[in-house]
Amino acid sequence: MENRKTLTARVRQLAPELKEEDILLPVDFNLTPTAKKRRTDGIALLTKDRILVFADGEKTGDIPLSELEEVALRKGIGCCFLEYRKKDGSWHILCRADNQYVDLYAAAAKEISRFLEGGEISYDYEKEIDNRCPICHRQYRPGSNVCEHCVDKKHYIKRLWDISKSSHHLIYLSIAFYFVIAAINLVPPYINRILVDDYIKAAEMPKLAGYLAVIAAMFGVYILQKLLGMTRSIFLIRASNRITVTLRELVFDKIQKMSIARISKRTSGELMNRVSNDTGELSRFISNDLGAMTEQILILLAVSIYLFSYDWRLALMIILPTPIVISSYRLFHSFMRHVFHRGWQLDSRENSILHDTFSGIRVVKAFGMEKREISRFDKVSRDLRDTRILTEHFFAKIQPFLNFLMSVGEYFLLYYVGNKIIGGTMTLGEMSQFSAYVSIIYGPLRWLSWLPRRLTRTMTSIVKIFDVVDESVDIADKTDAIDHRIDGTITLDNVSFGYDKTSTVLKHISVEIKPGEMIGIVGKSGVGKSTLINLVMRMYDVTEGAIRIDGIDIRDISQDSLRSQIGVVLQETFLFSGTIYDNIAYAKPTATRDEVITAAKIAGAHGFIMKLPNAYNTKVGERGHTLSGGERQRVAIARALLHDPRILILDEATAALDTETEKQIQDALQKLTADRTTLAIAHRLSTLRNANRILVLDKGELAEIGTHDELMRKQGIYYGLVMAQRQMSRMPSKKQARPAS
Repeated sequence: MENRKTLTARVRQLAPELKEEDILLPVDFNLTPTAKKRRTDGIALLTKDRILVFADGEKTGDIPLSELEEVALRKGIGCCFLEYRKKDGSWHILCRADNQYVDLYAAAAKEISRFLEGGEISYDYEKEIDNRCPICHRQYRPGSNVCEHCVDKKHYIKRLWDISKSSHHLIYLSIAFYFVIAAINLVPPYINRILVDDYIKAAEMPKLAGYLAVIAAMFGVYILQKLLGMTRSIFLIRASNRITVTLRELVFDKIQKMSIARISKRTSGELMNRVSNDTGELSRFISNDLGAMTEQILILLAVSIYLFSYDWRLALMIILPTPIVISSYRLFHSFMRHVFHRGWQLDSRENSILHDTFSGIRVVKAFGMEKREISRFDKVSRDLRDTRILTEHFFAKIQPFLNFLMSVGEYFLLYYVGNKIIGGTMTLGEMSQFSAYVSIIYGPLRWLSWLPRRLTRTMTSIVKIFDVVDESVDIADKTDAIDHRIDGTITLDNVSFGYDKTSTVLKHISVEIKPGEMIGIVGKSGVGKSTLINLVMRMYDVTEGAIRIDGIDIRDISQDSLRSQIGVVLQETFLFSGTIYDNIAYAKPTATRDEVITAAKIAGAHGFIMKLPNAYNTKVGERGHTLSGGERQRVAIARALLHDPRILILDEATAALDTETEKQIQDALQKLTADRTTLAIAHRLSTLRNANRILVLDKGELAEIGTHDELMRKQGIYYGLVMAQRQMSRMPSKKQARPAS
């Protein structure tokens, strides 16, 4: 895909007669219209009066706008099309490209169709094609502007340091302890030298008191090291746990602020991985690896300074292999990052499968799909196993070679100290001290050789954490958002909406709902009924138009204020794992017991609740699986009623209830709708007889509006739905009345 500037320049070369202002919307394509997967280099161009098509430098199409009705996107197998419909109703292919053009073509189709209706081109072309990394040109993940391959990790580490501000004093104390411990680590070899030269190899019999003092000094240094190490660990553990809690709160808070559209693009396993595993990995790094890294580096520096001051040539030979080892890890850094990223993805997928299987275990068992789920889980587990084996094989092959390089200096040491002792210029005690220092320096070098592996794993988690934290919030409160006391007027002003750029669910819906009205919303499955109420709750923002409550655009009202005055009973009833009382009181944590029971009675739930073993204290299990569908819905209705909302939304709220219970609830709801606006989606159209008005949606548009009687007299779409439902309700009775053969 090329940017607009480049396409415009190419068009001017292909059609020099065109002026700059004539070029309204150019889009490129890379496949021929009909031949399967045949490549081409083409441009489709919208001008003020026609659409021009160029392919491989030749003009292949010229369609006057006066002949066109609309332009639409159509998805193929591995490709997508821009098609146009003529006024005679026939459809024709405008251009074809591979699937990376889907979003671009969807948005372009909307813009061209709007232009045909008399609108203006307001399309941000660059936004569609620039959603990729400028360095590696990989497409950004939806909702993210971060390339995990080219991200500036130093920037993330700085942000992590800023986030951990409350723990800085603990980290500074820990670093101070590391300096002290590094200095103390230089003492035991020196004491050992005194022990060997002055007592073990002494020419005269040493005094027992001095010998015991040296032993006591060694023991004291050992105890001091352990005490300092323990204190340092306590400081680091406290710091790491504080940072972990802060990060988890930050990630969880961001997920709560994300819109339903954003969250639905991620699996539950992925989100759980970000909150728990990634922050846990960072905690382990801070409490274990960061401290050890600091200690090893300080020890390495301290011993290196001593060795260089003693004999810089020998010290240089000892640490000479180190740059080779570092370069080797740098060479394999890209491979390690890819493997750890692959492992992270597989781990998230495994968590998602576990979550889905355990949450839907009743469905799994009902369809006898245990073996299929086992097979699905085993496949991901095997892939994860293979990825980890690949990692371990890599390190198992390269680590011995690098360790050998790290140990080459020991052979120089043996030669060096052997010559010194034979020549009489070095005592056994000095040799012991020098050998101990060399052993000490190889400890940090060997440990640091494993550091790239730890750092890569940790940086993968840090990038994943900040990827969520930096997620753009598409449903956000304005800085001057107001808290508004809702009266109940709802105005839908030319509302259009699509869940993505490739489709439109609602088109140009306009209606005004007065306070206290009960509005029924009906239509065939998939016409946008639930979408409409989600827009009223501002789960999504409208694509075009506006929704106003009491004359105020809901985007100008704070989300807390808006949703705190809306009560909802959704089609998919969800109950939290806990007691029935807790689930009802969830809508109003400060509610008294009498208020909870009153809400349950109005919802028709009190009767069955009191028959349960522990009444309101009965545990409902995860998602309320111990209750029937009708019982769960009655609890959900009680929860909504306890909320005492100004606007009540019922999405198939009585679909799972028997006729008698439904009538009881409808009678109760009739009393409640007197002073609050109610929007009700109903499966049984007979329940909407008492609605003030009924909105009939068809193909995403508001097809009919009126009372039940008015719509029945009209004999339109609503009439057809009612008649079809009545016919379906009579079918069982006819079968039952049929005489036995």
